[in-house]
Amino acid sequence: MADNSGVQAADALVKLRSVYKTYQSERGNVLALENVNLDIRQGEFLSLLGPSGCGKSTLLRCLAGLERISSGEVWVRGNELAGPPEDLGIVFQRDMLLDWRTVLDNVLLPLEFLRRPTKGYVEPALKLLETFGLRRSADRYPWELSGGMRQRVAICRALLSDPALLLMDEPFGALDAITRDNLNIELQRIWTQTHKTILFITHSISEAILLSNRVAVMARDPGRIEEIVEVDLPWPRTLAMRETPEFIHHAAAVRKIFERLGAFTG
Repeated sequence: MADNSGVQAADALVKLRSVYKTYQSERGNVLALENVNLDIRQGEFLSLLGPSGCGKSTLLRCLAGLERISSGEVWVRGNELAGPPEDLGIVFQRDMLLDWRTVLDNVLLPLEFLRRPTKGYVEPALKLLETFGLRRSADRYPWELSGGMRQRVAICRALLSDPALLLMDEPFGALDAITRDNLNIELQRIWTQTHKTILFITHSISEAILLSNRVAVMARDPGRIEEIVEVDLPWPRTLAMRETPEFIHHAAAVRKIFERLGAFTG
């Protein structure tokens, strides 16, 4: 059985302790996250899996320093979070590309926000594009690309600064099934090569199991971590593996958690 040597069971890159997030509204306070406790291990691929409205994206934004938590603690590399952490890459569900900039210029865009010179990053950007099969599209514009190609560009942009922590907020949710499958395999390949720490949000049980070392199942009303499932399938994983008894066993175990939570009512 293949192993991923980048995952250190006892070494947490990110720690969340007793995290609460409350939003204020005209009808009163809304508790979005309740008592979230979670460790994200160095080098692991962890998926957040749950129904819409359970706080997955809120949790990701809090971890990215884009929103303040109401109470609790978030630690990254042993330092309490006070803003966006260093060595962070983010990929959202929408690719967020600028249609008036070329593909290459879109990949280089974060450097402008960091006030770094782009000259030394052109070759690494082109290599990333080549890795994702986009080298010939470097001078094209996003509006000339398919949805899957655009999302590949967004992933290249997030990887350009070689972040230690990559946050992905349902990046393939809007894509067709075939493109999504292809990007799942591509993302797995990148992860097994780089051993980056990845937090991946999805609604898909199958996708979570295919990609992850562990799956954190979230419940809603309020949003909370209900259970964490270890996925002990061998690497590399293939799409055909989804039809094996071992994969089906993992999927059934996760589905039972949602059934217990009342997520399936049919």
